[in-house]
Amino acid sequence: MRYLITGASGMLGHDLQRALGGRDVTALSRSELDVTDRDAVRDAVAGHDVVLNASAYTRVDDAETHEDLAYAVNALGTENLAVAARQAGARLITLSTDYVFRGDASAPYPEGAPRDPLNAYGRTKAAGEELALAAHPDGTYVVRTAWLYGEHGPNFVKTMLRLARSHNTVSVVDDQRGQPTWTADLAAQLVALADSDAAAGVYHGTASGETTWHGFARAVFELAGLDPARVVPTTSADFVRPAARPTYSVLGHAAWAAVGIPPMRDWREALAEAFERKAFDDNPAGDR
Repeated sequence: MRYLITGASGMLGHDLQRALGGRDVTALSRSELDVTDRDAVRDAVAGHDVVLNASAYTRVDDAETHEDLAYAVNALGTENLAVAARQAGARLITLSTDYVFRGDASAPYPEGAPRDPLNAYGRTKAAGEELALAAHPDGTYVVRTAWLYGEHGPNFVKTMLRLARSHNTVSVVDDQRGQPTWTADLAAQLVALADSDAAAGVYHGTASGETTWHGFARAVFELAGLDPARVVPTTSADFVRPAARPTYSVLGHAAWAAVGIPPMRDWREALAEAFERKAFDDNPAGDR
């Protein structure tokens, strides 16, 4: 089996390389493969059996005023990979997002729930799903994920640790619910999917359980040996951004059971292991 990773220099891309250690892997960063270039994508995919697409335009707020750029990467770029994978006889595993949903549900979104994005970023990712599944229906695996954190790159955990060093208290919204997901766990789940004979379609690649950003931040403080009471709850109204955020981003995991692959473990267990492994030590904290 030959594997191609696109977006290999990102947080998930790094962990995919680690999860595939010892295998025949081609890892291409954004500078090495522009997924909007269909000819370049075709040439890169040729000769591979599995394509893991971690390349994306993820600047959610900027997408509100640059939706055409986000669409080029998230929609047309994903379609290019699906077309090339079909031509090469390869499977495509492409990452999507909880933002394809409006976020006003009160129970976990099933994999087959209608797409109904509320911002430009969500629209471009929803379009990418639709285009890829149409271009390569028998070989496209859409894996929706959310609230990612990991060792490489900026993320919420690093931001909380940085703020803890400079602020006595940190205000974090307590009215958005989701599933904090460690990229190391997600990478392992994607490799398990690639190695299986599971049917193509949509899967939800998030940790089990759920919490709010406030609950997530308190857990980070506690595991870092800090007083979680320093994390103060607030509401989304106090943090207005250009792009609206889903209030409820909890995703259901029924598709995994249907193909015999266990869903990912509880987010608290994963976060504890990430701290045990010192995943956030000696890494500069960045903005989420």
